[in-house]
Amino acid sequence: MKKFIALMLAALLALTGCGSQTPSLSPDDQIRIAVEETVAAIPTYTPYPIPTSAPKPTPISLAGVFCEYQFCIGHPNDMAFFDVSAQHNPAAPSTTSQGLLAALNASLFIQVIWQNAPGATDPQFMIDLILQTNGDTRNGSVEQISVGNVKAFYVPITPTASAASTLPYGGAAAWICGGRAFAWKAYATQPDLAKSLLQAALQRFRCDQS
Repeated sequence: MKKFIALMLAALLALTGCGSQTPSLSPDDQIRIAVEETVAAIPTYTPYPIPTSAPKPTPISLAGVFCEYQFCIGHPNDMAFFDVSAQHNPAAPSTTSQGLLAALNASLFIQVIWQNAPGATDPQFMIDLILQTNGDTRNGSVEQISVGNVKAFYVPITPTASAASTLPYGGAAAWICGGRAFAWKAYATQPDLAKSLLQAALQRFRCDQS
């Protein structure tokens, strides 16, 4: 405030000193001009930031669901998927184009693979691929199941001899989403558990459709 008054007085004195040269300005005009010039010289304050909206909550709960590589898939709450590709070769982890995940405990083993498959309409070749990996065998006929927006092909399987000693039952499935083909496999202790786990996994499945 003191600086403001000093500036205004200085402006008034300057105008008064020039009064002989500008006789047309009345004292009121001189004061008005001095005030306008002084106010114009006052620095402006930095404007307050515009409030931004709060982050939106995740549309689905992340408990019991894996979300990475532009897709999400469900799994039992007491298990978690890990990147098998990265475990084998840290320099070549899974990517959105192809990958391999697994989750296991003493009574259950689950595996998921995917790869780009532009133009593919029948994903059953992925069942062959995921079974060939460990030498599992089909133990029934393929059936088509629909869970939400996912249409998958499922077949019961017999796990490899080494796995069957503790996990004698299993199932495998395949489906297509967003230009990629996915396959899923499980070894379990009960005959129908694998199919139930698949349905639970697909209920929470999402993928990038771009």
